[in-house]
Amino acid sequence: MVGFVGGFVHDNDFRHVPVQLTQRLQEEYPSGVWIKTFENHHFHDAYRAVLQRLDTNHDGILSDDEKKNARIILFGHSWGASTAVTLARALQRLHIPVALTVQVDSVQKTGQNDAVIPDNVSEAVNFYQPYGLIHGRAKITAADPTQTQILGNYLFDYHKEPAVCRETIWYVRLVSKTHMESECDPRLWSRVETLIRQHLPSDASAAPGVHSSTR
Repeated sequence: MVGFVGGFVHDNDFRHVPVQLTQRLQEEYPSGVWIKTFENHHFHDAYRAVLQRLDTNHDGILSDDEKKNARIILFGHSWGASTAVTLARALQRLHIPVALTVQVDSVQKTGQNDAVIPDNVSEAVNFYQPYGLIHGRAKITAADPTQTQILGNYLFDYHKEPAVCRETIWYVRLVSKTHMESECDPRLWSRVETLIRQHLPSDASAAPGVHSSTR
C-alpha cells in the first residue's frame, strides 16, 4: 500500500493523519503487506519501490504473472492525491493493475491529471471540500467505465460541520483552513481507512503484493 502526503509535509511527520494511518496499518500488518508513505515530490522513489516489491523473484524483470498478481492500493491528500493517480497511470503503461485509488481533497500538480482515472484501476473514490483558495477536485471520472468503478465523489462541507485541526500552523489555517480540515477530519479518514481495509487481507501473512498510501 502506498500513500502520498500533501504539500510539503514530511513522510515521517506523525502530526498528520495520513502518516498516522500508515503507521497504524504497518503495525497491524507486520508481514505479507508492504505499506509505506511517500512525500508527493518523491514520485520516482515510490514508483521504483513498487516495481521492486512486485519483482518477487528478484530477477530485475516483471513477468506477466508478477504483474497480474499485483494487489496495489494508492491514496493521497492534496498534491499527494494527484500523485497517487499519476503513479497509477505510470503503472498502467506497464500493464500493472491497481485495486483502489483514494483521493482526498485532490489538488492537481503541474503536468499531472488527477481528474481521469486510468483503466488499470479497478475502483476509485474521491473525497473533497469546495471552499478556500486551495480546495479539492469535485469530480473524478473513469477513462473506461467498463474497467473502473467510481465509488463516489463525496462532498465534505466544513462550513456546516467544521473539523478541528490542533496541530496546524497558524498561517496555514489562514490561507487554507478548510483544505487542512480535510487532512485532519476523523470522519473522512475513518471512511478512507474502511475502504482500504476492505482491500487488505484479513490475514496479513496470507497475501503478497503491494498496497499504497498517502501524501
